[in-house]
Amino acid sequence: MKTWDDYKNHVFDVDPEIAKDIKETEEIAAIVSAMIEKRKALGLTQRDLAAMCKIPQSSVARIESCKTTPNLGTLLNILHQLGLTLTVAQREQIP
Repeated sequence: MKTWDDYKNHVFDVDPEIAKDIKETEEIAAIVSAMIEKRKALGLTQRDLAAMCKIPQSSVARIESCKTTPNLGTLLNILHQLGLTLTVAQREQIP
């Protein structure tokens, strides 16, 4: 296997449960990446964002490093402060 996509496709074919975990991890990473990009584009530090959200800076750091997954209320608060919104859409089913 040469690429991450090759490996993922192999795993998707072999183990649907692990495929589900990979997909979920990629979705979380995409949300966190968008948050980090927007925070930096706005010129905000983690401390700035934390103050705006009234949460500890350490919480922002743990979320951004994917060491923790925020609850929905915290996620929506952070996204709101960054001028982002969470969109729900139909997804393709993993076989």
